[in-house]
Amino acid sequence: MSRRKFDKEFKVAAVRLVVDEELPVCQVARELAVHQNSLYRWVSEYEKYGESAFPGNGSKIYNYQAEINRLEKRNRELEEEVELLKKFRVFL
Repeated sequence: MSRRKFDKEFKVAAVRLVVDEELPVCQVARELAVHQNSLYRWVSEYEKYGESAFPGNGSKIYNYQAEINRLEKRNRELEEEVELLKKFRVFL
């Protein structure tokens, strides 16, 4: 079974039903035949980025955001490593 893809207009309309109309996510998801987790993620992304949410895979914003996420993850890993080394240094 192939994965379903939704365009920006569909996602924004679904999110507005939840945010503006204050309908429950479970009801909107059921009516639109979308998984609740997907709709929760769309709402979260819309609240974070506003109208620039859902740029699509080919846009520069998406690519930059993916790079930022990768770098933030690497930064967290390095910070944890530094903390571990600080704790290890006590034993030396």
